[in-house]
Amino acid sequence: MAHFARIDDENNVLSVIVVNNSVLGELEFPDSEPPGVAFCKSILGDFTHWKQTSYNRSFRKNYAAMGDRYDPALDAFIPPQPYPSWVLDEATCQWAAPFPYPQDGGMYQWDECQQAWVAVAAQPAAPAHPADSEAEPEPETV
Repeated sequence: MAHFARIDDENNVLSVIVVNNSVLGELEFPDSEPPGVAFCKSILGDFTHWKQTSYNRSFRKNYAAMGDRYDPALDAFIPPQPYPSWVLDEATCQWAAPFPYPQDGGMYQWDECQQAWVAVAAQPAAPAHPADSEAEPEPETV
């Protein structure tokens, strides 16, 4: 199966559809793109714009998703910038924090105001079933 991203005039990804390989004549990318685009346009309109995307990231850096942007200069799909301070790594087309994620095994989230990774307290797991809790059961009243 091949995947094609519909993009608007500003290169924003609007949707991603799956196209059967038989439509593509069993061709590999980049040869598969022209027949795939022609098929998408025949179904959804000649006015639409399409780019092939790779589920396993073998081309165009990232698998396209709604809300992503296609960058023609990088020939890549780029996800939305998560925080204003993060910068795009053009080699991977992923956003990078100004400071690397701590590697001490803890859980962290980015705090944009502090410009730092902040430790997140682990949530205790809820028992799967009331009988699994450590509390003693209430005696039955007769």
